[in-house]
Amino acid sequence: MKKYFKIILSFFTCLLLGGTLCAQLPATCYRLTFSDKANSPYSIDNPSEYLSPRALEKRARFNIAITEQDFPVNPQYVQQVQSVDSRIRVLCSCKWLNTLTIYCPDSTKLPQIQALPFVTDILPVANYDLENMTSPSATPEPENSPWVSNSLRDSVIPYDYGYALAQIAVHNGQLLHNEGFRGDGMLIAVFDAGWNGLDTSDFFRILFDEGRLLGTRDLIPFRNNVYAGHHHGTIVTSTMAGLTEQMLVGTAPRASYFLIRSEEPDSEQPIEEDFWAQAACIADSIGADVINSSLGYTTFSDFPQYESSYSDVNGVTSIASRAATILGQNGVIVCVSAGNDGANDWHYIGHPADAYDILAVGAADIFGNIAYFSSRGPSFDGRVKPDITSVGVSTTCVYPGDYLGTADGTSLAGPVAAGLCACLWQALPLANSTQVMQYIRESGSCSNHPNDSLRYGH
Repeated sequence: MKKYFKIILSFFTCLLLGGTLCAQLPATCYRLTFSDKANSPYSIDNPSEYLSPRALEKRARFNIAITEQDFPVNPQYVQQVQSVDSRIRVLCSCKWLNTLTIYCPDSTKLPQIQALPFVTDILPVANYDLENMTSPSATPEPENSPWVSNSLRDSVIPYDYGYALAQIAVHNGQLLHNEGFRGDGMLIAVFDAGWNGLDTSDFFRILFDEGRLLGTRDLIPFRNNVYAGHHHGTIVTSTMAGLTEQMLVGTAPRASYFLIRSEEPDSEQPIEEDFWAQAACIADSIGADVINSSLGYTTFSDFPQYESSYSDVNGVTSIASRAATILGQNGVIVCVSAGNDGANDWHYIGHPADAYDILAVGAADIFGNIAYFSSRGPSFDGRVKPDITSVGVSTTCVYPGDYLGTADGTSLAGPVAAGLCACLWQALPLANSTQVMQYIRESGSCSNHPNDSLRYGH
C-alpha cells in the first residue's frame, strides 16, 4: 500500500509511518473466495436492491447488462461463515469477484470455514488486532505558501485560476471550462486515506452549501470518520474540486463528489487491496462517472509473508486490478496514479495501475518533462503503461487549514487528470467511458510514439 504523494517537500513529511502493527504477527484477516451465488435473494429483475437509480440510468444509457456478477455476495453464505465463531467480523466484500474478507483471530477456526461447501479459497491478508486498535488522532498541518505563481494566459480564461492556471492550461482545460463543461452533473468518487479538515474548511464549503458532496464511506474497520486521521485525500480533492478564484480553481470545479476511505495510512498490508475492490463496487453501485485513486500497491512491508513481484503487474493477479478492470468496463472512467517508484528498485507501476480499460496516470511538470519519480511501464505483459501523464510536479493544492501549497507525486497528477476527464465526458455525453478514455490516449502529446515514461503523453 502506498499513497502516491512524494515526500520531497521541504515543508512537510506526508505519510505517517506508525508502529501500530508488527510485521511478524500471524494473520488474523483472511480473504475468502466463494464458489457461486446460488439461491441468492437478489435478482436481475429487481436491480434497484443493489444499484442506485443513477447507476441504473447509466447502465441503460450505455447498454451495460446487469448480470449475476452484480449481485452482492450471498448473505446466507456470509451468515454461515460468521456462525463458525462469534469473534469473526466481516470487513469487506467484492461482489464481482465473489470474495468476503473477514477478521478471524482464532486460526483454529479456519478448517471449519474451509469445510463450508461454498468456500473455495482462503488467503491471509492482514494481521490486524481489532480488539486493541483505536483510531489515531489527526495531526496538525503546517502553514504553507505557494511555491510558484504562473502567469500563463490563454485568449479566453473563464476563471481566475490563481496558482493552478499552469496545471489546467497544460491540458487546455480552460477551453473546456469556457464552453461550460466544468463537471456539472458528473459524479467523481475519490478513493483515499482520509480527508482531515475538509468538512471544516472554507475552501471546500461550497461543496456542502451546494449539496455537491454526496456522501462518504469509511471502509477501515477501526476508523469511523473520513474527516479525521489523514489529510492526503484533502490535498488530492482540492486539485479537482477547488473553486476559489485567485487561489485555486480545480479541474472539475462544478462536479459532485463522493469520498471513500479504502486506505489504512499507518500500515502496508494486502487487505488494502480488498478495501479498494469494495470501494470500486461502491462507486459502481452509486453510479459514479469517474473515480480517482491516488493509491497503489507493490510490496507490503507489514505483511512480508505475502509475496509480490513485477511479474504480478499483469492486470489479473491483484484483486484491486481485477476490480478496476470491471469498474472501467461498467461505464466508469477509472484514473489511477501510476506510482512514485521510478527512481527506486521496484521502478514499475503497481496495482491497480496495471488494470485493463483504465487510465494509469504518470507525473510530469508543466512543460511535459516526465518526473524522475514517476513509475515506469510497461505492465509485465507488455501493455502501454502508464496511459497518460498529468501535472504532478509542483502541483498547486490546498492543505487542511486552507493553506495553499504545492506537492509532487503521481497522487496529484491523477486527480488533475480525473477532473478533466469528467469535464470532457460532460462535453461528449453520447460517448461511453471506454471511448472517452481512448480519445484521451489518442490526444496525448506522444500518441504516435508512446514510450515507457510519458506513454501517450499529456
